Amino acid sequence: MSLFDVCGIGNAVVDIFLEVSDEEFITLGFERGTMRLVNLDEQQLLLSRFHDSQHELRLVSGGSVANSIIAISQLGGRTAFIGCVGDDRYGLHYVEEFEQLQIDMGNPILVSESTGTCLALITPDAERTMRTCLAVSSHLSANHVDATRIADSKWLFVEGYVFANPETGQAAIREAIRVARENNTKIALTCSDAFIPEVFGEPFREALAQSDLLFCNAPESLAVTGATDTLSAFAKLESMIPNCVVTDGANGVHVNVEGTKCHVPAIPCTPKDLTGAGDMFAGAFLYGLTHGIPAEASARGANFLCHKVITQIGARLHQGAREYWQQALKE
Repeated sequence: MSLFDVCGIGNAVVDIFLEVSDEEFITLGFERGTMRLVNLDEQQLLLSRFHDSQHELRLVSGGSVANSIIAISQLGGRTAFIGCVGDDRYGLHYVEEFEQLQIDMGNPILVSESTGTCLALITPDAERTMRTCLAVSSHLSANHVDATRIADSKWLFVEGYVFANPETGQAAIREAIRVARENNTKIALTCSDAFIPEVFGEPFREALAQSDLLFCNAPESLAVTGATDTLSAFAKLESMIPNCVVTDGANGVHVNVEGTKCHVPAIPCTPKDLTGAGDMFAGAFLYGLTHGIPAEASARGANFLCHKVITQIGARLHQGAREYWQQALKE
């Protein structure tokens, strides 16, 4: 029996949520609703501007695949995660939070390094403008791949964003996939963003050819297949990978997993913050898959949890995940 249901590999990033007034936001000169990568000095300068008694900086450990791993853990799954953090306040927060969530991280702390952070500036219109500093999270390399935890897992879940670091990240993915295949651990892959298969097509397709399951949204499915519409892309993926899931926002999700091919409608709602929807879907779906729940029911449960996430601020449910899942499966 496997020790873990899923072991994730990805960028370990602490999300820092900060609510600002429109007046404060204007002084920054940022384009509203954008996400930009910044260097460590820029991020520290930005954070220091709001380090006062008037502003509350709320820290939440995350990263794309990390959010999925957290969802699995909250639903009752057994999980592990491979990523890098520094020995600063953010890294210590990350490790402590993962310990509380009972996610096995091994020893991810790199001494004298800075942890990756994503500052999310939330304006009164519920729009989120993000500045991300990958810092030490982008140092993830083949040396950090823990073969034992991958071998002890039913599934390995690979984050597409890691392909964006050709120096070390791609080597980490290749090593993780090699270990998984040697130990009969199934491999799930997420695009993370359409630019990953577009810009890093060769290493991405190399990983795709060795994977068992692909998660992508509608724009990502077009980037992977070269199709011009979602349904054509979904059909084309059948010849590229044994199992796939294509999420399409309010249009629901297309599933082709373990012989089940279906479309599951989305839950109608008014979104407040779309961040983390795909991460939650993948995590909940993988939880269902590793607990003997049929693909269609797993997609239904994952959709329900997604709609709970996007009707709040933040990429994670802080309570009620298990109850929501059980509620969705009963309906």
